[in-house]
Amino acid sequence: MVISGTGRMGRQVAAAVLAEPGMTPVAYIDALAERGAMDGIPVFREAGVGLDEAKPHVVVDFTNAAWTPVIAKAALERGIPLVIGTTGLSAEFMGWLEAETRARGVGAVVAANFAISAVLMMHFAKQAARFFDHAEIIELHHDGKADSPSGTAKATAEGMVAARGRPFVHPEPEVETVAGARGAELGGVAIHAVRLPGLVAHQEVIFGGQGQLLTIRQDSTGRDSFMPGVLLAIREVLGRRELVVGLDRLLGLA
Repeated sequence: MVISGTGRMGRQVAAAVLAEPGMTPVAYIDALAERGAMDGIPVFREAGVGLDEAKPHVVVDFTNAAWTPVIAKAALERGIPLVIGTTGLSAEFMGWLEAETRARGVGAVVAANFAISAVLMMHFAKQAARFFDHAEIIELHHDGKADSPSGTAKATAEGMVAARGRPFVHPEPEVETVAGARGAELGGVAIHAVRLPGLVAHQEVIFGGQGQLLTIRQDSTGRDSFMPGVLLAIREVLGRRELVVGLDRLLGLA
């Protein structure tokens, strides 16, 4: 496979693929990298050129919302399936991706989080959402994370609201002495984003009811936590002919 992006996640994917029987990283593609090689793997700057020379079976992309549409267009034009872990993707791009994969009969998997524990946390939160009127999310990530709130927090809140069938109750303060103190809000769910060095990826979903609290927490202490999900998506996408959103569908949870 070709790995889109030479950052920390891209290199982690390359290491996981190298260690997996039957999988081989044949190239990196990164518009900001120097052409040459990294860890013995060729590096290309142009999406089309890299794909034409490497001829991969799958493209794995963990980059940013500006680059992902570029690599996705180049891959689908060549009939190459995609596994995408980039967050912050626009609704317009997702609509285009769904239509393009169906039209071309090429698979794509897009997931906000590839840690199986995170997928289970989101699944359990949807189950609990039917029984509580109040809920808040605290997501904690490293200080280099580009988007806020995280794609996982946003997807969690959206899934909870859909499972509940109506918005949660969102108490507003009578006096807000610091603007934004209650966090962001999606469907009545307050979302609080923490960014600190020393963190990797963590999330708490807190439900409140009369005399009781339910907290569902997930922690990724290293980027290797995402690799089993990535490898699963790589295997599964080869047999797909359409867009699959969320690892839960590949795990039989959706």
